[in-house]
Amino acid sequence: MFHKEGYKIILISTIILLVAIFTIDSFVEIDWLRIGISSIFIIFYILILQFFRNPKRNTTINKNQVLSPVDGKVVVIEEVFETEFFKDKRIQVSVFMSPLNVHVTRYPISGEIVYSKYHPGKYLVAWHPKASTENERTTIVVKNNSFDDILYRQIAGAVAKRIVNYAKVSNEVIQGADAGFIKFGSRVDIFLPLGTKINVSLNQKVKGGEHVIASI
Repeated sequence: MFHKEGYKIILISTIILLVAIFTIDSFVEIDWLRIGISSIFIIFYILILQFFRNPKRNTTINKNQVLSPVDGKVVVIEEVFETEFFKDKRIQVSVFMSPLNVHVTRYPISGEIVYSKYHPGKYLVAWHPKASTENERTTIVVKNNSFDDILYRQIAGAVAKRIVNYAKVSNEVIQGADAGFIKFGSRVDIFLPLGTKINVSLNQKVKGGEHVIASI
């Protein structure tokens, strides 16, 4: 199963692959060279298919838990001052996605979207300390009845050049549902109220829509 954001790229890639294979078979007579060039095209094609995969996740909806919005590795757990929306101290948990991870973004908790804003910016490597405030990004805040409002931020990396965000202000959203997509390596930051119980540790690998990031 592939994400809808990849349909166009997959179609174009399929056409390019078929044309390339036909051309190689027609004009390259040396067997080892023909096989080698064809293999390169096939490997790139498989990587594209892998990048846009959208596996089904078994989300257990729980109003007292915040789920990881993406697949990846936890690279930050720290108390910070959030400057865009809350303008106070929060616990930041950041998940880094490599190009090999699933890049679907999922809502970390159910509720109402009260803030959704796109920011153009730089393309620093996703683990750079200033990536959260200087890179291209979107900031989304979900209001819910259990936690204080939860903010998550999609951040472009050095390779990611397009962030897709489906969250619109006043929308009612469901925990674990498709919230967007980030094309090629990037990261997502989640900002939680102080005192929240953090259920993950640094360098832990997590799955979007399944792993519990935090709870009350």
